[in-house]
Amino acid sequence: MHWWLGHEKPLAFLTDGFNLILLCLLYLRFNLENFQQLQALIFAVEEINANPNILPNITLGFQAYDSCNVLQKDLEGMFQILTGYSGAIPNYRCLKNIPVAAVIGPYVSTHAILLANILGVYRYPQISHFATSRLLSNHMMFPSFFRTVPSDAFQSQGLAKLVLFFGWTWVGLLAVDNDYGQQGIQVVKQEIEKAGACVAFSETILMSLPDRNAKHIVKVIKDSTATAIVVFSLPADFLPVLEEMLVQNITKKMLVASEGWFLNKAHPSRGLGKYWLKLLWEEIFTCKFLEEKNLTAPTEKPANICTGMESLESISNNYNDISSLRTTYNVYTAVHVVAKALEDLKNCCDLLYFMRKVRIKLSSGRDLFFDQNGDPPAVYDIVNWKLSPEGTIKQVKVGSYDTAASFGQVFTVNTSAIVWATGDQVPVSVCSQSCPPGFRKAPISGKPACCFKCIPCPQGEISNHTDSIDCFKCSWEEWPNLQNSKCIQKGIEYLSYEDPLGATLAAISILSSLVPVFILRLFIKHRTTPIVKANNYSLSCLLLLCLPLCFLCSLAFVGFPQPEKCLLCQAAFGLVFALCVSCILAKTIMVVLAFMATKPVSKLRRWASPLVSYMIISLCFLLQFLLCTVWLLKAPPYTEYDTQTKPGLIIVQCNNGSTAAFWSMLGYLGLLATISFIVAFLSRGLPDTFNEAKYITFSMLAFLSVWASYTLASFSAQGKYTVATEIFAILSSSWALVVCMFASKCYIILFRPLLNSKKSLMKNDSRNIKSKYKT
Repeated sequence: MHWWLGHEKPLAFLTDGFNLILLCLLYLRFNLENFQQLQALIFAVEEINANPNILPNITLGFQAYDSCNVLQKDLEGMFQILTGYSGAIPNYRCLKNIPVAAVIGPYVSTHAILLANILGVYRYPQISHFATSRLLSNHMMFPSFFRTVPSDAFQSQGLAKLVLFFGWTWVGLLAVDNDYGQQGIQVVKQEIEKAGACVAFSETILMSLPDRNAKHIVKVIKDSTATAIVVFSLPADFLPVLEEMLVQNITKKMLVASEGWFLNKAHPSRGLGKYWLKLLWEEIFTCKFLEEKNLTAPTEKPANICTGMESLESISNNYNDISSLRTTYNVYTAVHVVAKALEDLKNCCDLLYFMRKVRIKLSSGRDLFFDQNGDPPAVYDIVNWKLSPEGTIKQVKVGSYDTAASFGQVFTVNTSAIVWATGDQVPVSVCSQSCPPGFRKAPISGKPACCFKCIPCPQGEISNHTDSIDCFKCSWEEWPNLQNSKCIQKGIEYLSYEDPLGATLAAISILSSLVPVFILRLFIKHRTTPIVKANNYSLSCLLLLCLPLCFLCSLAFVGFPQPEKCLLCQAAFGLVFALCVSCILAKTIMVVLAFMATKPVSKLRRWASPLVSYMIISLCFLLQFLLCTVWLLKAPPYTEYDTQTKPGLIIVQCNNGSTAAFWSMLGYLGLLATISFIVAFLSRGLPDTFNEAKYITFSMLAFLSVWASYTLASFSAQGKYTVATEIFAILSSSWALVVCMFASKCYIILFRPLLNSKKSLMKNDSRNIKSKYKT
């Protein structure tokens, strides 16, 4: 069909989807959207011609061709335009006085690429209102191609951003089998996978099949767990898939589609395109005209007859739904772009140059211009299809994707304005549910990265965000909470005075230290009595002075292990106990020497002097002092924070610095006690009423038993109980010395004073001597 007005600068318009002329009558579906776009072109041409400020003294005309979505028909129509005649004559122009200014269309990218190859040779400007293939951005191949719709490269990025915005990581892909669909869906796939999402399936809408492969596609959609599906297709090609989804009752699937899939003044008896208008009329009002052969149905008498009195204003459909005029507005814009370029052209002859330089202001206030590739700024509306109370579909804008917007405003979505098929909540489209904090994602063999299983973090590690790939350890002073979702401060453990165990041991130490003091006062008070004199009064007093220190040194182990305390507590314990055991050793040796010195002509009398006992004590103490000094200089004890022994606790304790030095110090005490035990055991039968040998034997046996038990217990005790074990050993061994060495003497002094006399002493000595000689 050939339409033109006026005598100057005709404008050609190619459409792909009218499906109306005689060659296409087998396809009976009337495409309302494409007819809507033709009406927009007519409106724009009439608007420009009526405006004296645009192209004065020039009338803009147009020709319209319907290709029935057939590639060959597009080519045939283009040659007719170039020839200016009903027949196509290559490289020849029949209507020389009515040149072609520009071509608008085609609608489909594949068709636009074919025509752009030819129109580029003649440098005829071509403006498509819907061809979005990114191949058309190659201005070296297509030098005269422009478009009022952005490239698929931007659209695909926008679709990917929309999918990822809602957290849909498991997405299905559908694309028509042409350049537009296949190239566009590839970019979407790349963008989705680049962001870490996965493709559940990718199917092709086959244009060569009448049902567009709908049954197979719908089966794949039905079987897939993906609920979000990105569709790259024209509405007419995707319609069979939608119909099959309705047949199989597939719901709760989100279809994320590409571009949106004036009009009430049209009437079949007036206006351009009467033939198409009659088909439109029959389609909308479900009626048939009788004045000529019926165009869309067999010749039998129709049930409803079209009168022409029907009003488009009374119906609601895609034709007069202004919410879906985005593509139609692209046609309107394309006409104005050509008009602006013609106006700038004036007396020059290179229209293509001014097409590249054109800039017009749209009704939205934005400027439309072309970049070096002939592409306009990429601006998309994000629309949500909503069902109106009347049962019609409305396209409601809920956001935008504007590559020219300021930072933070490029991609915006008003989620509260979206109506979801699943209710108020945003639908979920994932292969595996998100792993909560405290878990990590583990891949499943043979499946995409978006399909995973959730594994709890191991002990001592956390993950503090959803879908964590790895778990990580807390810092040394922190520990995971019960959910392994965050690190919390570890508890600190040490034997403190606030701890019941620490307080009890401290109280026992203090109270116990008073007992030797009481005994010392008792000995001082009764120092002239035989029992005190006979048991080496001076050494007994020295021992009683050391014993309170033995009890009190355990207090150094209670409380926070500060560096100073750690440095001195073990050394103080070793020195005090060395002094005590040295005193006992000296007492034991002096008992033996005193008995040996009573023999006639004995050479040991000079060794029975008190000075010898002090020398023994000094020598034994000096050796321990030297050992402790070397220990503190070479490997001093220090405060240690143990985070390994007890999970979730920091054990603050004193590290001995050198294990060998600590056990050497303790072993030296054992050596002194062992020597005392052996000497006392051998001299237990000496005929002395107040012979302390047997008491020393028992005290050293108890002393050695306590520390032998401590040695075994220290290897199994942990944390504060290690310290408590050592304190218990200190108190027990100290009490062993007190009880074994002084209990019987205190009993005699306090409760049996008659036995504390020289007469009783001499009597017992005589009895013991006789008993010895009898044996």
